[in-house]
Parts: sequence; structure tokens; C-alpha cells
Amino acid sequence: MPQAREHAIVPSPALTRASYKLWVPNTDFDDAANWSRNRTPCAGAAVQFPADKMVSVLVREGHSISDMLLPLDGELVLASGAGFSAKDPSSNLDCSTGASALFLDPDRFSWHDPHLWRSGDAARGLFSVDAERVPCRHDDVVFPSNASFRVGLGPGVGTVRVCSVRALGQTFTRDEDLAAFLASRAGRLRFHGFGALSVGPDACDDPSGCVCGNAEVLPWICAALLQPLGGRCPQAACQDALRPEGQCCDLCGAIVSLTHGPTFDLERYRARLLHTFLALPQYQGLQMAVSKVPRQPRLREGAGEKSDTDIQVVLVETGPVTGGAGRLARALLADIAEHGEPLGVLSATVRESGASVGGGPVAVLYAPGLAGGVAALLLLLLALLAGALLLQRAGRLRWRRRGEAAPAASGAPLGFHNPVFYMADSAEALPAPQPDVRSSSRSYFVNPLFGEAEAEA
Repeated sequence: MPQAREHAIVPSPALTRASYKLWVPNTDFDDAANWSRNRTPCAGAAVQFPADKMVSVLVREGHSISDMLLPLDGELVLASGAGFSAKDPSSNLDCSTGASALFLDPDRFSWHDPHLWRSGDAARGLFSVDAERVPCRHDDVVFPSNASFRVGLGPGVGTVRVCSVRALGQTFTRDEDLAAFLASRAGRLRFHGFGALSVGPDACDDPSGCVCGNAEVLPWICAALLQPLGGRCPQAACQDALRPEGQCCDLCGAIVSLTHGPTFDLERYRARLLHTFLALPQYQGLQMAVSKVPRQPRLREGAGEKSDTDIQVVLVETGPVTGGAGRLARALLADIAEHGEPLGVLSATVRESGASVGGGPVAVLYAPGLAGGVAALLLLLLALLAGALLLQRAGRLRWRRRGEAAPAASGAPLGFHNPVFYMADSAEALPAPQPDVRSSSRSYFVNPLFGEAEAEA
């Protein structure tokens, strides 16, 4: 049997500069999670592998067994000092029942299962939406070289494309080399299914970030994620929960959507949020995900041909819902009001779960370029109000409440209809906010230039 070489996972220099995803599960003999009783075979046990499965199994230690049923096609890779010896099961009380130790189905691990991947750039307080927890098209993929593994590529609904794949000490960056490996016996022992795996020079070189590219396979990602829960999302612990782009289930918190310009730097902005805001004591218990996502079709109209992406900031409350995510979202709006232009942020929209206005999440719009215009508009309204009060005291201007009978007309009218003073009353006639197409909640923003509510489709 081949001997395994023990060495740590050390990504190549190219991988350390890029975002990479690390495969977590293994098919090691000495991992209790791979056995039917959630424990490795005891001394003198009978060991049985699934007869109709292909599998590569790394053995790290010495084991005494009574007999072993091997698969029709597979391999046992022995690390230094590992091996098997025969032993009578009656000498060990734990094995006296005669039941065989069953190695679990090695085909149970799916590429599309978010539970089975770990991000190489994970940090405290950060998380990824579900679609980005599996490898994106710009990611480097690393399979541990000090463990055996087996990966299901899915039912063949499409090609799984990533930047590079590192397995068995080799890094594949060309489709021809990867295809040759997958067709070899070593490749067939480790990768299975009808899905295709492809690599290409698609490293993300855009400072503003790159879209993950997993939207088409999100149904399979969600199916794998929710399979332990019977395929159903758990109930969110708040009213009017939100579902961010790329997420399988609703969550409690807030979503900040940023429209960005050419000078926006995603990594710099993520670091700013992490160290300037999430590190503060009042925001402990919150988690944040920051990524570039496709702009929703309903928001593309009038945005221009180049404005087809947004930066999505998802703020989640990991404990009881206290409103901390909403407070942080509003703090981010204030930060954008002061620093948005040098950061390359053109505008920001916020939605909060558990909103108190209209029974649904509120969307607050801020555009840095509007700050001066809004201030000028407020000064104008104050001037009009002061002038109107002076006229009213002089008896030259009168107004009445809505529903109050108009005075009998006698001669020329003494007043005029001023929309400034009827703005509050006219709120009753504003169009109702339109429901979000993905949920029952409603969101809208108030346009300060016109004083009327604009509903988001």
C-alpha cells in the first residue's frame, strides 16, 4: 500500500495573495465522524466499507481488527507507522456484540454544501452570504494534502468554474491539466458526479470587487444547506425579516446597499467597517458581510449601463434582536454623509428588519451630492414659513384645517393655497409603498427634494 507523507497545508504565494476556499471534511480512517457509531473501530472489531463506492482512505495509526470488507474499488493510504493487525474480538468487551464498524457513505459530501468549506480570509465579526460560502469563480480552491477526501460535483446542471484547484500537492490552473487529473484513477477516487469542474485565469483584479457568480447554482446550494433541516428555513426571530442577495433564508438585521464609483476599494472599505465600527463595544454581537452583488433589475432603470452592481453590506444580530444592526446601519449612513465621496460611494440605501414604519423595513436614501441641495431647500422652507407667519399676523394670510368649511365668498379672496403648509396634511394622499417582490415587507424612501414618498417597486 502507498505510504502517505505528512506535511502541512501551505498555499503557494499566488494563493496567499488571493481569496481561497479550503475543503474541510475528509475520509480519514481515524476520524470518528466517518463511522456509523461516531467512533473509530475498537480493537478486534470487524470493519466494513461500502462495497459499491470508490474511496481513498488515509490511515494514520495502527489498528487491530478481526476482519475487513473492502470496497470494490478504493485504496488505503498508510501514513508512517500506520498498519493493521489481527485480533480476536472476544478479548475486548466493547467489540463483543459482533456488530461491524461501518464506514459511512463517502459520496455524502457535496461541493455545493456551504458547511463543507472554510474561507481563507475569514476574520472575527465577518461572515459570507450562503452563495459565497462555496467557491466563487474568482477563488482558488485548496484540498488538504494531509488528508484523504471525496467530493461530489453535483448532478451536472452546469460547470463549476474556479480560478485554480490545488490537490495532492499540485496546483491546476489550466483546463487540460485538470481534466487529465480528473480522468486518472487518483482523480476518480476523489471527485465524482456528473458535474464538470473547470479552471481559468479569472482572478479578481477589480479593486471594487467582483460578483461571486454562483447565482445559477444557488438552488443547489440552498438544498444542500437546508437538507439537515428537512429543506425548510428556520423561522426568523423578528418581524419583517430580510433576505439579502445570495442568502437562502431570512435573517434579522439590516442591509446597506451602496452605489459605488470607479475609486471605490472593497477591501479598504471592509477593513474600515471592521476596525472603525464593529470593534466598538456597542456593536459587539453583530456580524457583517460585505460583497459586490448584481444590481436588482428594478433598480437598473435610469442608473446607466455601467451601474449594474451594488456593494451589499449585511448586518446580522447573532443574539436577541435589540436593534443594534439598525443603529449600526444608520451610523454607516452618517459616515457616508461625511466621507462618501473620498471613499468612492455615490449613494446608500438602508433596509431594516422589524421596522416601525408601515409595518415593514424602511429604506433610507442618501446621496453625498444631495447634501448641499437639501440644506438649501431647508433654509428656503424656513424663510417661507417665517414670511407666512408675518403675513398671517398682519391679517393678510389665512389658512384653515382640512375638512373645515370654507368661509362664504365675499369679494376678492384674501388668501392663497400654499403647498408648504399643506404638505403634512397631504401625506394621507401619498401613494402606498409597494411590496417587495421577494417578501411581504414594504420599503420606501422619502425624497427631500419633492417632499413626497417614492415607493420602490
